Amino acid sequence: MEKETAPEWGRGSLGDLSQRWPRDPSGQPEEPVFLCTRKNIDLSDELLVNMLEAYGIPCLRRYPGDGSFGKLILGISGQGVDILVPKSLYNDAKELCEGEMNHEEL
Repeated sequence: MEKETAPEWGRGSLGDLSQRWPRDPSGQPEEPVFLCTRKNIDLSDELLVNMLEAYGIPCLRRYPGDGSFGKLILGISGQGVDILVPKSLYNDAKELCEGEMNHEEL
């Protein structure tokens, strides 16, 4: 049975992610929801996260399986990266991802 790793609250160029993450009415951070898995090899995860952040959508990254070990040792995760976004911003993030895919097809 695979152990599920918890997403990490990181610090990026935009400051502390926990400060930018939306809060529910009780003041608790909103639930993160799975958006997609991206390969780490071609930096598509970085491009997607940067695009979403540019539109004001904060992202969590989760390295499935032993991916965090590969990220630590090799600098990339061979199993990819799960991208999670706040539940309230999921539809916007999904639309942006679909627009990105349509652009790549051209």
